This record gives sequence, C-alpha cells and structure tokens, in this order.
Amino acid sequence: MAHIFIGGAWPYANGSLHLGRLASLLPGDVLARYYRAKGDEVLYVSGSDCHGTPIEVLAAQEGVPPSEIADRYHQEFEDVFRRMGFSYDRYTRTDRTFHHVVVQDLFRRLLESELLYKKTVRQTYCGTDRRFLPDRYVEGTCPVCGSQARGDQCDHCSTLLDPSDLIDRTCILCGRTPEERDTEHYYLALSKLQEPLQSYVDRHAAAWKDNAVRLTRRYLEEGLPDRAVTRDLDWGVDVPVEGFEGKKIYVWIEAVSGYLSASMQWAAETGHDWRPFWSAEEGTGITAYYVHGKDNVPFHSIIWPAILTGVGGLHLPDRILSCEYMTLEGSKFSTSRNYAVWVPDLLERYHPDSIRYFLIANGPERRDTDFSWREFISSHNGELLGAYGNLVNRTLAFIVKSFGAQVPDGALAPEWKGRILELYRETGALLAEGNLKEALERIFGGVRGANKFFDERRPWVTVKEDPASCADTLYTCVQIIANLANLLEPFLPFSSAKVRGFLQLGPAAWQWAEASARTAVQGLELLFERIDPSRITEETERLKAQMK
Repeated sequence: MAHIFIGGAWPYANGSLHLGRLASLLPGDVLARYYRAKGDEVLYVSGSDCHGTPIEVLAAQEGVPPSEIADRYHQEFEDVFRRMGFSYDRYTRTDRTFHHVVVQDLFRRLLESELLYKKTVRQTYCGTDRRFLPDRYVEGTCPVCGSQARGDQCDHCSTLLDPSDLIDRTCILCGRTPEERDTEHYYLALSKLQEPLQSYVDRHAAAWKDNAVRLTRRYLEEGLPDRAVTRDLDWGVDVPVEGFEGKKIYVWIEAVSGYLSASMQWAAETGHDWRPFWSAEEGTGITAYYVHGKDNVPFHSIIWPAILTGVGGLHLPDRILSCEYMTLEGSKFSTSRNYAVWVPDLLERYHPDSIRYFLIANGPERRDTDFSWREFISSHNGELLGAYGNLVNRTLAFIVKSFGAQVPDGALAPEWKGRILELYRETGALLAEGNLKEALERIFGGVRGANKFFDERRPWVTVKEDPASCADTLYTCVQIIANLANLLEPFLPFSSAKVRGFLQLGPAAWQWAEASARTAVQGLELLFERIDPSRITEETERLKAQMK
C-alpha cells in the first residue's frame, strides 16, 4: 500500500479567498479523494499562514493585534473549505505553539548542519516609522523586468529579491524613501546546496508542471544566492538563539515548514505515525505532492527541498503541481480594487460542485485561463445539468415511474463494462500525473456516450414493445451511473454522494461498482437545478458595483 502525502498551499490569513486562489488549491483535494478511493494511505495537510507582513500591515491599518486578523480569516478559510468539500486530514495555522516548536527545531538542525551563518547586513529602515522594514513593507521597481515589485519577490517575472535590489524604493507605511542601517541576521547557505539541489531537480523535474521546471532551472542556472532566514519583526516565530531576542524566523522558511509541523500535529492528535509519509529511506513507497500557484514555485522547488536536504532524513517533493493564473472577465483579479469573485459570497448562491467542476474543467492547470459568468453558467447548464444530471435523473425517474422504483433485472450491455474499466485505468493514470482536466474530460466523454446509448435504445418505446430490452437498457444505464458516482467523486463529491444514496451504494472506491437488480431507488431528486441565464447580467452588474 502506497503512502501519499499531499501538501496544499497555505493561504495568507489577511483577506478572503477569491476564485483565482481557490483554483490553485482545489487539485489537492481531488488527488486526496482519488487516492483514498484507490485504497492508499493518504495524508493531506495545509493551514492558514498567520504570520508575514500582509497581516501586520492590515492589523496596523485597523488598529488591532495581528492575531485578531489571523483569527478572522482562519475561521473563514475553515468554513470555506468545509463548504467546498475539501477533505484535509489536518488544516491548522502557523501561529500555534506546535508549529513554532517544530520550526525552531528545524532551525537548530540547520545550525548543526552548518548551513546557517550570521551576517551583518544593511537592511531597509524607515526613519519616519522608526523600524526596520520587512521585505513586503518595501515596494519599488524590479531590476530585472521593470515591473512594480515587493521587496521579497517580483510577481511579474518571479525573481526572488531583497529590498536593496529594488529601484526607487518606498516604505508602504508612510510612502517615504527608506534608508539602510546595519543589523545582524542568519543566512541560509543555499550556495552550498547548489549541486545536491541540481541533482534533485534533474531526478524529479519530469514529474513537475512545466512552469515549475522552467522557473527552477532558471534559478539554478543563475546560481543560488544565500538568503536571510531571520528578520527584525514583531510577529512570528522567535529565533531560538541567545542574542537574537526580538528577531523572528523569516516567513518564507517558516511557512513551508508547516507541511511537516501539520503532519506531526495530525499524528499527535490522532495517534497515527507521521513518519511513513516523510521517511527518506528507499523503498518506503511515498509519493509527495505539493499543490499551489506558480507564484509559489521557488519556495517549493528550491527553498523547501533545501531545508529538507539540510536537516536530512526527510522525503523531498516528488510532484509539484503549480497552476497558472486565472483572470476574471479578461482582467487580473485585484483585491485592492475589490475586483474579484469572493468564494464565501459565491457559495451563498451556487452549488459547490458547480464551482469545483468549472475550476477543474476550465481552470489554469497548464495555461492562464479566464473566469466569466457566461462560461460558468453555461458550463453548469450544459455539462452538469444537461449531460450528467440529465443521464441520472431521466434513468432513475423512468425506473421510479415504470418499474416500481426498483432497478430492473436486466443484462449489462457487453461493451460497457470494458469501457468503464478502461475509464478507471485511464483517468487514474491521468490523476496520478496531475492531469486533472484531461481526466475529467474523459469521464464526461463517458457521460455523453451513456446519454447517446439511452437515446438510441429508446426505453420509452421498448417499455411497451419489448420490456426485456427496456430492462437491459435501464439496468446498463444504472451500472454506468453507479460507476460514474465513483469516477466523479474526487471532482464532484456532493452530487456523487447523492447518487450513491439514490442507489444505496457504499463508499466510493476506484473499482467496478454494481447496483443489484431490484435495488430500490430512494429519495430521488434533481441532481442539479438549471441556472437562469439572466444571472449572467446580474452577476456582471454585481461585480461592477462592488469595485472600489
């Protein structure tokens, strides 16, 4: 039995989740559900990133402690993920003592490995605010591409930066130009790890998304610079070294360590063992997935492997699933202008499976994609309602009406068992490779084929002219539906559970399912409701009205 570790990106607890961010997180849940149905041991973790300057900035603006901001959005995230059907084994947060202790232990182990060293550096300091400025408190022009950038990374070209690299720097608190002053910090000697990281990437890159490969190879070709791992901050994990009181472990090394701390916390709280998902020993049968947006690539392909290599004995990432960006009606999401579809708001009006379906079928898996209200509503009405929902409801409603709500005693059309078993094989392989969109397309090809089979067999005619043929048709369609409930469970968990309830089936499994003849169809209701196309205009106007 394989051990599958899935690490979902940690959303910043400084604002609500918008649809673009959700698109980068959802593949992790699809994978977790697939592997559980397959019978493998799965550990799926994530949490709220409750440290970092975005939270400090918002807290300062509102005049509240950072913990209050973190509490607010962590609770919202938990609610959103529950309503969206995310099946985390542990969703935690970085401002908990358990996480701090694990991060500090990793820091000490890196010290013992002589991969951390002290260095006196010039750091941006704001004389107006009388404080050293964290990287995200400094904005300016990227020296590589000329775009507006923060002091830690350029989101446009993905270059990792220090504030001193920026041109025309300004303090985001007061808008003035900061100065530089001496301060002492610990640095991670990434340059010492250049060769082992190059070897690691060469071995694993074939299983990564193309954007992760391109960006990581670019960093390696440019040569890995040593990077500061501590900062002069008030909010975060304390540096566990005498003389460094008042300094914190930098969020970019601390947050990725949450994958390990969440795993250890899960084990401590459930009585399970986290080590079978993390051991670096050969032959352990571990596959580790990391699921996030492409803006987080270097932290998962360079920084986290560097930490794991430095401490030793821990399994490095195998598959990096880094999606591209999603735009909104042809333009970038903008939280500052409130140009976004906020997930808590979306869930008030639309079914979570409709959202999940769109984000996989039309999401930014390999290229930038666009969310439009027209496409979203068309996708729901055309595929979920018109194809899948139509197959389920017309088949089962016919059985309720004409066969006393019992699955007829018929024979399975011979071509369909082989076709469905092939769907299990094909889509399982695609899911394991991270090709979720293609897997979903294959399954819906089966849905459309089943609808064509129903139409060609015309049970509404044969029920009178050839009852045995009608029974065979409906029995076959029921078996197709029973297996679609398995195949679609990773993508559409709510509707799949409903279908299994209609047919009194057990939990989803990645294998042939059979609904026996004379099984009673129970609690039948519409799988999906039609969304009136007039909602397109309503939602477009709502988006315009909410913008600042």
